[in-house]
Amino acid sequence: MSRRRFFVVALLVSLLVAGVASYYASSHPDGLEYVAEQTGFIDSAEDSATSDSPLADYQTTGIDDARLSGGVAGVVGVLVMLLLSTGLFWLIRRRDSGDVTHEATHDSRA
Repeated sequence: MSRRRFFVVALLVSLLVAGVASYYASSHPDGLEYVAEQTGFIDSAEDSATSDSPLADYQTTGIDDARLSGGVAGVVGVLVMLLLSTGLFWLIRRRDSGDVTHEATHDSRA
């Protein structure tokens, strides 16, 4: 199997899991929040700075269907992480290849 085909299949499986299986995830995804509710100190908690963001609480703002809202949030999360990790990989790879070229040039003069 080619590398490209592997990555396409992996992306499709990730999107499928994020879009479909995310609906079946625990209704208590934040362990600390769940424990705070169970032990009675949840009232002392403050809202996160991102509590009004479009993807807060694993849901998508503006979509009323809970299943669809969670699925869209999961797919967006996968795509954002793909973009961030690809960009980081590209920056690191580019910087490393530039260092190798510089070192090879420097060593050949010696």
